[in-house]
Amino acid sequence: MFLVREPLFLLNLCLQPTFPACLAPPGSLSHILQFTYAHGSSPFPSTAAILDDPMECSRGERLAITLAKEGINRATNRTTMGKLEVDIFELLRDSEYETGETMCQIVSKGVVAVLGPSASPASNSIISNICGEKEVPYVKVAPEDILKVQFPRFTTLDLRPTNTDISLAVAGLLGFFNSTTACLVCAKADCLLNLERLLRQFLISKETLSVRMLDESQDPTPLLKEIRDDKTATIIVDANITMSHIILERASDLGMLSIYYTYIFTSLEFSLLQLDDIVDQRVNIVGFSVFNRTHPFFQDFLLSLNRSWQENCDHAPFAGAPLSSALMYDAVHAVVAAVQELNRSQNVGVTQLSCKSSKIWEHGTSLMNYLRMVELEGLTGHIEFNSKGQRANYALRVMQSTKDGLRQIGQWHSDLGLSMERKLHSPNATDTLRNATLTVTTILENPYVMLRRNHQELDGNERYEGFCVDMLRELADILKFNYRIRLVGDGVYGVPGANGTWTGMVGELISRKADLAVAGLTITAEREKVIDFSKPFMTLGISILYRVHLARRPGYFSFLDPFSPGVWLFMLLAYLAVSCVLFLVARLTPYEWYNPHPCQRGRCNLVINQYSLGNSFWFPVGGFMQQGSAIAPRALSTRCVSGVWWAFTLIIISSYTANLAAFLTVQRMEVPIESVDDLADQTAIEYGTMHGGSTMTFFQVGGGPTYVFTAGRIKSTSDFQLRCPAPWIVSLLSGEKVRAHFVHSI
Repeated sequence: MFLVREPLFLLNLCLQPTFPACLAPPGSLSHILQFTYAHGSSPFPSTAAILDDPMECSRGERLAITLAKEGINRATNRTTMGKLEVDIFELLRDSEYETGETMCQIVSKGVVAVLGPSASPASNSIISNICGEKEVPYVKVAPEDILKVQFPRFTTLDLRPTNTDISLAVAGLLGFFNSTTACLVCAKADCLLNLERLLRQFLISKETLSVRMLDESQDPTPLLKEIRDDKTATIIVDANITMSHIILERASDLGMLSIYYTYIFTSLEFSLLQLDDIVDQRVNIVGFSVFNRTHPFFQDFLLSLNRSWQENCDHAPFAGAPLSSALMYDAVHAVVAAVQELNRSQNVGVTQLSCKSSKIWEHGTSLMNYLRMVELEGLTGHIEFNSKGQRANYALRVMQSTKDGLRQIGQWHSDLGLSMERKLHSPNATDTLRNATLTVTTILENPYVMLRRNHQELDGNERYEGFCVDMLRELADILKFNYRIRLVGDGVYGVPGANGTWTGMVGELISRKADLAVAGLTITAEREKVIDFSKPFMTLGISILYRVHLARRPGYFSFLDPFSPGVWLFMLLAYLAVSCVLFLVARLTPYEWYNPHPCQRGRCNLVINQYSLGNSFWFPVGGFMQQGSAIAPRALSTRCVSGVWWAFTLIIISSYTANLAAFLTVQRMEVPIESVDDLADQTAIEYGTMHGGSTMTFFQVGGGPTYVFTAGRIKSTSDFQLRCPAPWIVSLLSGEKVRAHFVHSI
């Protein structure tokens, strides 16, 4: 029993210069267009194709074949080859028997290659088996089969990217976004098999991936609410374009299309997703596209599709080119290229085969080998296959939704992996927050946030004043965003509960009820685990105020400070030793003696040596100063001595340069005290603090033995317990006495 679920697309190559059109039997859904190649008087194999979509307002596979045929015919018109004609077969879906019958009819005519169908797994399985038995190449444009065959047919080529590659691309994006927790939304149960590689990667890592399946109602609202309650910010969507659009619409209704969320779509038709009416420009929505928009025919291909839809449809069914139509276009070109290459080495002819016999096509293996060697640039990028017949050496373009449409932010290459352009991914803060309205939670606390005296007569943000309110107003003016201030509901800053939830302002930030908290909120380790803090404008702590005596200014001979006198002395001795050795070696070696006038007969016996005593002392100086000299060593021995000296001077000069920069640009400060322990261990420096202040209290009760000892010394001297610290600080800064003062750091 054979059952097919969707139409087929067949490529038929004939041996004769012309081939009669194949007529479909009455009442059948099949109709055929024939194309032929002829090369002068010698017969060349022709190409035939089978298409699957019977609708005029369709995904464009029929038009893609027509455009490919016209392009090939225009190219062959400049040669001696004949024109290409195409056969198109249409099959009912879910009819495996009809698929088998149609395939038997096709192979009986003499088939070179089969393309399609674009969706049905059952049809793909039947076509693959029949083509494998008859050794006829089968180029698949459909997604990868869910149930992988243990021993796949040699005659099958997958033009669409594999599920493993898509899983690796998604995993690369998760790593780029630093997403340790993600949620996978599946429209169908087979997505777990499609993204098996991604699931395995999460199993062996410490990262968390939750999987949620749409129910029979196909309403994603309950599922999205669960994701929102789980505080999951990265959502992977494995669904077709229609369901993906519904998911984004429901997410928009739930307030989940905001800057806090990242959506990754696995569909390769991400470019068909219309996002203008539902997407906040701050949300990060990314997906993949295999289209090569730089292809010379890409824009004409889109225009032809739109023109066809305008003529046959009430409205365009897609926002761009469907992937299956582009794959059909590339499949025709790939098969024609392989046949042309094979026809150069042997006379390719087709054979009429039968499903009832074991006879195979004698050129099938050769053509399959040539198909695996095809390399061309198509509408879906670089087309090349590996030894398994899978797409290889190609790139998935990573696209991001922006206010100006889709924009490429990187690519995933099947060999090189993910490469991203971070500047394109992360818009600056001004563009992200421009015209956005932020909910600001706060709490009343003087002087940070206060109610105006006439707050009952005012509305909105005008009711509040204070340091934090003024700072928030300035930020809004700079970043061009709007804000709405509201007081926290429970009137607390935020503490963790027994069940892991938080109260107060921290809890509102976690639950996304507020976008920002502006208040005198203390930074603690527990809070930093759940929310992000800006850098504090005030730090309450204890500091030691002390006047530091600066070191002396550099003198005229400060350039000698980087090295000690001993180093300078040994460098001088090394210079003298190298000069003497160089002089002796140059005198002993015969290769340093040469005739300066070899062309003059009367002076042919005259030889000189350039390394006189003066030159021997001058040559190391030039090397040490890295300026060189006109003297060049000629013998190997003198070159070795010169090389050793140059290596030595390279190290010396590098060390000297680094040390000199430090000595001349950094003023060393001598700080006799760096902690309370240093003060407690000496008596030369007087120290004190504010009388009745928190610092003194801390020293007395909570600072440890050292602080208790320090507090005792301060308390024993009434002058050190300051009622007013101003005179003490003036005396400290003037240098009249060596003093230190404990103050709060601001």
